[in-house]
Amino acid sequence: MTGLPLHPLVIHAVVVLVPAAVIGAVLVAVWPAARRRWGWPVVVLTALAAVSVPLATSTGEGLEHNLPRTPAIATHAELGDQLLVFVGPLLVVVLALVLVDHLRRRSADRELAAARADGPGTMAAPRVAQGPAKVAIVVLAVLTVLLAAVSAVQVVRIGDSGARAAWGDVHYAPQPRHPGAPQD
Repeated sequence: MTGLPLHPLVIHAVVVLVPAAVIGAVLVAVWPAARRRWGWPVVVLTALAAVSVPLATSTGEGLEHNLPRTPAIATHAELGDQLLVFVGPLLVVVLALVLVDHLRRRSADRELAAARADGPGTMAAPRVAQGPAKVAIVVLAVLTVLLAAVSAVQVVRIGDSGARAAWGDVHYAPQPRHPGAPQD
């Protein structure tokens, strides 16, 4: 390439995909209508976010070996290595949530169709299997929200530590305008 390190480019996938997956995961966890409509796309989005994490860490390790070792870079690398520990389980939990909900709805639809086929007055109560599925959905939804929150916080911590590692003590200072310079 042109000498530009790949890491600053690759991290944008993490910066976009992980927060988008977090928002989607929380929505499908707390809103059943969103889960029905957007559950599978959120699973795919979360999978893409999970895949982007090792790509960012591997390019970061390549960059890290070409820079002087500083405490700020060490902190950033350590935090970056921890992100997959949160996003990976988030993917598993969101997948389980959407799958259990899908199977529960499919089972309920089949039972309803069978009851309707038997004619009026023969509709039986839903099977007991719906109860454990609902409990599983609640547990998975709570885990999803917790893992999403931790993932979001971790992305912010990593981004902050990366900015500190890259910019150090550099502070933004607006430059004085020259008379006659074009205005923004």
